[in-house]
Amino acid sequence: MTDSLDTVDIDELRKLFLFERLTDEQLGKLAASGRVRSYAQDEDIVRQGEPAECFAVLLAGEVQMINETVSAGTVAMPRASQPGVYGGATSAYLGDRAPETYQHTLRATAPSRIFLLPAKKFAYIVAEWFPMAMHLLDGMMSGGRMQREIIDRRQRLTALGTITAGLTHELNNPAAAAVRAVSELRSLIKASRIQLAQLAEAGIPPEKLRTLIEAQEACTSNLGNQPQRSPLEISDAEDALGEALEDVGVEDAWELAPALVNAGFTAEYLQKIRGKVGEEHTPAALHWLAEAIEISQMLNEVTEATERITSLIRSAKQYSQMDRAPFQLIDVHDLLDSTIAIFRGKIAPGVSVVTDYDRTLPLIPCYAGELNQVWTNLIHNALDAMGDEGTLTVRTAHDEDEAIVEIGDTGPGVPEAIKDRIFEPFFTTKSVGEGTGLGLDISYRIVAGRHGGEIKVRSVPGETWFEVRLPLREPAAVQ
Repeated sequence: MTDSLDTVDIDELRKLFLFERLTDEQLGKLAASGRVRSYAQDEDIVRQGEPAECFAVLLAGEVQMINETVSAGTVAMPRASQPGVYGGATSAYLGDRAPETYQHTLRATAPSRIFLLPAKKFAYIVAEWFPMAMHLLDGMMSGGRMQREIIDRRQRLTALGTITAGLTHELNNPAAAAVRAVSELRSLIKASRIQLAQLAEAGIPPEKLRTLIEAQEACTSNLGNQPQRSPLEISDAEDALGEALEDVGVEDAWELAPALVNAGFTAEYLQKIRGKVGEEHTPAALHWLAEAIEISQMLNEVTEATERITSLIRSAKQYSQMDRAPFQLIDVHDLLDSTIAIFRGKIAPGVSVVTDYDRTLPLIPCYAGELNQVWTNLIHNALDAMGDEGTLTVRTAHDEDEAIVEIGDTGPGVPEAIKDRIFEPFFTTKSVGEGTGLGLDISYRIVAGRHGGEIKVRSVPGETWFEVRLPLREPAAVQ
């Protein structure tokens, strides 16, 4: 930092948007009240937590505002080089209610000239020159802060409710399938035991019973491994096997045929079983064999249902980043997959999901839980835009030292007139009560502020893409 303090010319102050409407007399008083100081690159102009003594205005160079927060860690805002941007004791006009310390750090990210105005002088000027504006700012700051906190909480609760509803719906399907399969298993196992007891009472020799059990093992191992057949081909196979079963005296042959056909059982195999267990034991043996195959099918259903539940819980854990460090190196595809899995219950039947991943993309340094919130907001908006039908596309790529994630939809698109406003807080095109207008603002703050990345949109009717660029190197604020 240059120790010498220089005066500032009123013509230089007049060029700043912050002071452009002031009179020459006011500009003269302003210039006389403050001084100009030069700062080197990466030097702090004001530091969070220190006494709030100055209101700082950029004359030339580049600055960045950085906040240390309890819940979100270090939050770095995008760099600004427009003369007139300001920081420091910005709430000094509140008087005794103003924070006593700086609420942020203002850092020069390039050699910069800063106009420093003592906080008391700044407060006096605002109160004297703009009394009505001061009262309006006071009300807006206190009311806006309260409104923002309420809407932030509502946004989080709404997102949580949306995800919870989708996850509950997705968990309900496999859970119900497992309950149904277990219920059928009870009756099948009971019938199988009775059938086996009847075979024993009929005097089936042990070696023939062993042959029957081996046949059952062979059939159950074929479940799910049969060649793909059309419904007509399956129906023909069931008819042929049903007739063959009737020919050997099997009662309820048409009820047994579907399970046996599903396991690859044919009329030719029936003759082999008939020869191995004997004519007199064939009907009872085939009943037992069909029930054993159905038991295996039910067990497969229970396995698939529980694996689906486990997969959903794994996705929910990945989505919430439970038991994970807040900042970590992670595969962004895992984050995207877990978010898509959480949304499965909300995706309309007419909406298809396409993923196009660049698997050469390296691990990215990020706050994984917060990025999941970005993907949630973007996917939720895409699904809302498309309604009941369309295509949701999620693709990744990388460009030198940046990871690129694009989320596209085939909805009506973003009108050109509002494209520049969609990232503004509280701006929404949804009806009253349907949106808070904070989803994209939060996403922007997470991508740009927390990760030093970039988020932008390109849109025409029928095709909208949100592009998120994230650095593949750890941001300096986190280091």
